[in-house]
Amino acid sequence: MKIISKRVYRGKNIYSRKKCIRLDLDLEGYAEIPSKDIEGFNEKIVEYVPELKKHRCGIDVDGGFLIRLKEGTYLSHICEHIIIGLQNRLGIEISYGKAREVKGEHYYIIFQYWYERTALEISNLAIDIINGIIKGQEVDVEKRIEIIKEIKNNEEVGPSTKAIIDSAVKKGLPVFEIDNSGYYQIGYGKQRRIICSTISNFTSCLSSDIACDKFLTKQILDIQNIPVGKISKVRNVIELLKEGEVIGYPLVIKPQYGNKGNGVILNIKNEKELLKAYKEVSKISDEIIIEKYIVGNDYRVCIVNNKVVAVSLRRPPRIVGNGKDTILQLIEKVNEDPLRGEDHEKPLTKIKIDNEVLSKIKEAGYSKEDILENGKEIILRRNANISTGGTAEDVTDKICDENKELLVRAAKAIGLDICGIDVCTDDISLPLKGRGIIVEVNAAPGIRMHHHPSYGEVKDVGQEIVNYLYKGNPKNIPLVAITGTNGKTTTTRMISHVLKMMGNVVGMTSTEGIFIDDKCIDLGDDTGYESAKSILMNNDVDVAVLETARGGMIRKGLAYDLADVGVLTNITEDHLGLDEIYTMEDLAFVKSLVLEEVKEDGYSVINIDDPWSVKILDRVKGNTIYFTKNKENELLKEKILTGGIGVFIDNDYISVVNNNRKYDVIKVSDVPITLDGKIDFNIENSLAACAALVGMGIDYCMISRGFKTFALDSKCNAGRFNIYDVSGRTVILDYGHNGEGYKGVFAAIDKLEKNRVIGVVGIAGDRSDEMAAEIGRLCSDFLDMIIVKEDYDRRGRAPGEMASLIFRNIKNSQKELFIDERDAMKRALEISEEGDLIIVFYEDREKVLSVIEKCKNDNLVENNVKNNLQ
Repeated sequence: MKIISKRVYRGKNIYSRKKCIRLDLDLEGYAEIPSKDIEGFNEKIVEYVPELKKHRCGIDVDGGFLIRLKEGTYLSHICEHIIIGLQNRLGIEISYGKAREVKGEHYYIIFQYWYERTALEISNLAIDIINGIIKGQEVDVEKRIEIIKEIKNNEEVGPSTKAIIDSAVKKGLPVFEIDNSGYYQIGYGKQRRIICSTISNFTSCLSSDIACDKFLTKQILDIQNIPVGKISKVRNVIELLKEGEVIGYPLVIKPQYGNKGNGVILNIKNEKELLKAYKEVSKISDEIIIEKYIVGNDYRVCIVNNKVVAVSLRRPPRIVGNGKDTILQLIEKVNEDPLRGEDHEKPLTKIKIDNEVLSKIKEAGYSKEDILENGKEIILRRNANISTGGTAEDVTDKICDENKELLVRAAKAIGLDICGIDVCTDDISLPLKGRGIIVEVNAAPGIRMHHHPSYGEVKDVGQEIVNYLYKGNPKNIPLVAITGTNGKTTTTRMISHVLKMMGNVVGMTSTEGIFIDDKCIDLGDDTGYESAKSILMNNDVDVAVLETARGGMIRKGLAYDLADVGVLTNITEDHLGLDEIYTMEDLAFVKSLVLEEVKEDGYSVINIDDPWSVKILDRVKGNTIYFTKNKENELLKEKILTGGIGVFIDNDYISVVNNNRKYDVIKVSDVPITLDGKIDFNIENSLAACAALVGMGIDYCMISRGFKTFALDSKCNAGRFNIYDVSGRTVILDYGHNGEGYKGVFAAIDKLEKNRVIGVVGIAGDRSDEMAAEIGRLCSDFLDMIIVKEDYDRRGRAPGEMASLIFRNIKNSQKELFIDERDAMKRALEISEEGDLIIVFYEDREKVLSVIEKCKNDNLVENNVKNNLQ
């Protein structure tokens, strides 16, 4: 068995609403061989992965999968279960997976994951386990798992970050990690906020750097008359001993720059201890400070936006004897607490037995092998950091107002919006001055102690941070997603045009490119995952309008979480045979994803004139807006009678029924892109755009104003039935790319005045042979002269193959074959006469325009459509 390819879905996708990975596998001759027929396989696989014993596998009993093994199941299915089982072993709670045949030895498996690199490494291990058993080779599973554990530890979301993420999600805000970086984005566009741990995009980098410099921090606080301990920076042993005498014992020594208590040694009582401590700290830092050690309780005060939001009393890790267990065994029992993890992945951290812990045990007069007397307590560290095994008690209600004011002033002095201030005093409820000091100011404070105190009430600091980031009004930008076979781009552009007229900065993706406020930041077919992300991560965007194509959904899933409005223009035959989409049912299933991922209070817009769109109505989420050209549509009448929203044509008006009231929005003849109602497909696109805008709550007057100014030209709707006059010939450029697209264009042309109709025709190489034949037949029935060209991007076809397929199916004798699109365009202009109409189904609009512009002594004028074609 080997992996052919991998697809990682970081968002919702056609397989699952969860994050998942698809592995494409070559079973290398084992596709039809069940596990029971491979000697020793079943026994060995359960030995390697005992978690499989609990898998039910569709049988409603523990051990259902073992029954499948005994009956005989296949390797792709087994691989899926191994990957799930090994993730479970690492404490990753996932259960979704499935295996499917593609063809012959080619299978794919889909499985849920939380941590991408971890899951991919586990999938490699699963393959190696299966291959090892088949080949009779041992696989050191435990060793590999230990390596994968390290990967998982590095990937895991820390508790502080998770607390903020959880709070954001509760408030309905989307959250995603920025490319496995540890940085997370909350919200989209202008409502985008970035966090890393508890640092936000509002946190001053300069202030954060100051807080990291413990020496400078103390100097700034001291100048502000905020109590800190006496402190000095030392560069050598002479300065160390001299400054130690000046400050006076006991002392603290630490790196000038540090975190999590690393390198901090407390309560140094004399020169001998000071020299020893200096030697230890010098191993990890060249810049060292010493300060007065103050006896007192260790408090952490968390401040968000100049407000004290949580206070914890921290205690160093400790053990209490029971008269039976050794000190080592007592530490191990403390570490068995399920709330303790290796690092920051859980509320508490395990106690690591290092030199400091051994030293504290020795100070107490014991060794780690000694049995500790019943009730005897040993404190295992000098510091009380949670990251080194300490515990915390919430005492937020005990801090006095004077201390709150003082500590907020300290945060302001450093310039931090979010910080954790370490305070040493005997009682936080009494004023700090004269009885305690500020020990440190932390720019990225851990907040797990506040969310998971060992004692006392939980304080939701994550919520406080999210409220601060959004100034008490957490909300996201509106997002509209448009899918369908035909009309997506025009519908997307119409929606964007209206929203832009209202003063919004619109981020739009389409088959023509990515646009921010009408400025193109990328040219090309930008209807996939990465293109959408570029909009969602742009700080200028007020509204996102995303054309969302089939290919992107299949390959990477959705880039967004939930849409405010999802639009389905239609579902017609296109791209069948690609990406395992062989039937219209398959295609409808893919397209339905956009309407399934709509907010509960959002709207799904659906074309009820289209039979395939109607078939997926049961999959639609949110509220539904139905659009149709036929006001007598039975489904429309049924829905609006029950309070639904309908958009339809009535007496040449685009009309809306909403809450049982009818509104006439705009005359069809006043919508330029309909060409006085001659272009049926643009009437449909106008209905879809109107319905989407109604779902967004846009005023009908604004919709009307926007539609009136959305012209049928290259500025508003480039490449979509754009009309040019070239020396008395009418040239129309359109992006018709399938049978339905061709039919719609031909129907519109049939209503225009013209002599002959000359066509420059072709389709993309990834369309089916059947579609090529259909295009040939359609052109035979409508065009007087046909010039067949081939797309530059053949998409896997041999040179000339697709053009020849179309050419062979044209029955009209007036036909020519040109491989190059520009040559075909030149030939059409050469053979045309005044009064002829040339329709060009282009691939590269700019190249076709360059030919037109050079033609007839550069005599190219783009027409006002109404004046020239009525």
